[in-house]
Amino acid sequence: MADKSELVFVPLGGVHEIGMNFSLYGFGPPESREWIVVDVGVTFADAHLPGVDLVMADTRFIEENIDRLRGIVITHAHEDHYGALHDLWPKLKAPVWATAFTAGLLEAKRQSEAGAPKIPVTLYKAGDTFEIGPFRIEAIPVAHSIPEPMALAITTPAGTVVHTGDWRIDLTPEIGPPTDEARLRALGDAGVLALVCDSTNAVREGESPSEQAVGEGLRELIAAAKGRVAVTTFSSNVGRIRSIAQAAVDAGRKVMILGRSLKRVIDVAGEIGYMDGMPDFAAEEDYAFIARENLVIICTGSQGEARAALAKLARDEMKTVGLAPGDTVIFSSRVIPGNEKAILEIKNLLIDQGVKVIEDGDALVHVSGHPRRAELRKMYEWVRPRIGVPVHGEAAHLVAQGSLMAMSGIPEVAQVRNGDMLRLWPGKAEIIDQVPYGRVYKDGFLLGSEEATGIRDRRKLSFAGHVAVNVVLDEKYELAGDPDIVAIGVAQVDARGEEIEELMLDAAAGAVESIPRQRRKDLDLVQEAVRRAVRGAANEAWGKKPLVTVFVTR
Repeated sequence: MADKSELVFVPLGGVHEIGMNFSLYGFGPPESREWIVVDVGVTFADAHLPGVDLVMADTRFIEENIDRLRGIVITHAHEDHYGALHDLWPKLKAPVWATAFTAGLLEAKRQSEAGAPKIPVTLYKAGDTFEIGPFRIEAIPVAHSIPEPMALAITTPAGTVVHTGDWRIDLTPEIGPPTDEARLRALGDAGVLALVCDSTNAVREGESPSEQAVGEGLRELIAAAKGRVAVTTFSSNVGRIRSIAQAAVDAGRKVMILGRSLKRVIDVAGEIGYMDGMPDFAAEEDYAFIARENLVIICTGSQGEARAALAKLARDEMKTVGLAPGDTVIFSSRVIPGNEKAILEIKNLLIDQGVKVIEDGDALVHVSGHPRRAELRKMYEWVRPRIGVPVHGEAAHLVAQGSLMAMSGIPEVAQVRNGDMLRLWPGKAEIIDQVPYGRVYKDGFLLGSEEATGIRDRRKLSFAGHVAVNVVLDEKYELAGDPDIVAIGVAQVDARGEEIEELMLDAAAGAVESIPRQRRKDLDLVQEAVRRAVRGAANEAWGKKPLVTVFVTR
């Protein structure tokens, strides 16, 4: 049986996209492989998914093999790596391993979400080694933009795979140790089968600046500012929050925190000790008693979120806190693709208020938590894998890293996409199967496909509205009066000034009358004829086809 064993890697999310990371490793004979999951992340809905709250990986494949799922390992507490746990764990119900900070945030989220399950978590820390089925997992500390990020050395009889998670090289991180070069080199010396590696910044040359340098840049800006300073950053970046707070204190300013997610992260970080040495934060009700030049606000909203604190400040909607001409807002963050328009809208609202806006292109106020090309080359040099597997990126990032891996001398480079089953051992790396994959949508309290949650129809509604038509037939199957019609989201008049609702009414009546009376006994036939006629009339007058619902009664 042992000679039939294989080691396979199957991404269900996070490959050919940034976000929604969900990876599977399987070991054993094809008919009885044992599995682990690495990361259970979400991505966020855009305008093409109206009303959707979150997007996560379709887990049908591993659910079909649930009796052989041995565990779930979370590399760190960014939403795109752990944010789907509460929603997907009831389907998986496997033991979960996470660091103390990740477990703390998971519990804080549970307490704020009605109905969220209590997930049993086994804690691990940097340097720990633990067994999950046939997998021996070693946690290797790396630098990133959140406390306690880990790479994983996953060892089976096939050899060792280094799964980097999110990482970068930073010799002076604000929190935690730098990426553990010595341990990665030691793994490389012992022999690494495959490197499954973050591709996010694989198109960017050079090395990223250090977090310490970003802290210095923020310190200079805050010290030079005349009025209030508001800094928006990612809530999970505890090191950045510390840098901002320390710069404020050094400038003689008090610090105020705005935004629930920031407060939640700070509470968890404080319990673990990551906020030790920081000053007490000012309460919102003290705002009126703090001079403009003595205040720094750290707030949510770096991605233009409409309900976040920065958006409310931009719209002057907060009860006790506001900005004024001469104040400064610093975006200590990057723009996540898809959020450009929302962020620009916030910036314009602030500029209209007379607020000075500073972003990444103006000064060193942000650095990515992902490796650029020079950092990737160092990782290859340390680990020296036989196989390179680019993950965590869109097509441009994956292809760029694949090319870099090949140019750097990695013998085999395997390009995979979501749903590919990549055999890493035995033999040459090869895609041997395709498994079911896709997206599941969190819509209010429900999880489901586009069809099950009504998203497709909702998208059509947002494009061309909805028309409801009620047709009543008498005992002779003649129209018992004019049809009733209710149109929502439909243009009122056409280019000639005629009311579109009247045109649709005429079309509905005409459709009924065009059907021979004996055939009107088939109410489904009448219903479909009216639906087509009303859509056609709207399209002829307006150039768009609304959703049409027809009720036929007798």
